[in-house]
Amino acid sequence: MPEPGYVVAALATVFVITLALRAVPFAILEPLRDSRLVMTMAAWMPAGILAVLAAATFRSSATGGHLLHAALAAAVTVAVHLTGGRRTLLSVGAGTLTYVALVNLT
Repeated sequence: MPEPGYVVAALATVFVITLALRAVPFAILEPLRDSRLVMTMAAWMPAGILAVLAAATFRSSATGGHLLHAALAAAVTVAVHLTGGRRTLLSVGAGTLTYVALVNLT
């Protein structure tokens, strides 16, 4: 059994590191609000992440024989996104449900 002093030191270290990791983003947030890089990343990252996810899905679907299902689900995702007020969660959810339904029902 470890000594009580060792346990207290370990817990104090964990506490300080956790607090610092949670506090640092808020401390540097204010100067970054007006950063051009942060504004550009905020605009382009969602589309980039979706593009990477779509490419990974198409790649794995092609090897699994579900490329047509993935293409239809992507079309549903784009259609729902454009007609549903550009709500990403709604469009990605609809595309995911479409893909899962097509793969499991056919």
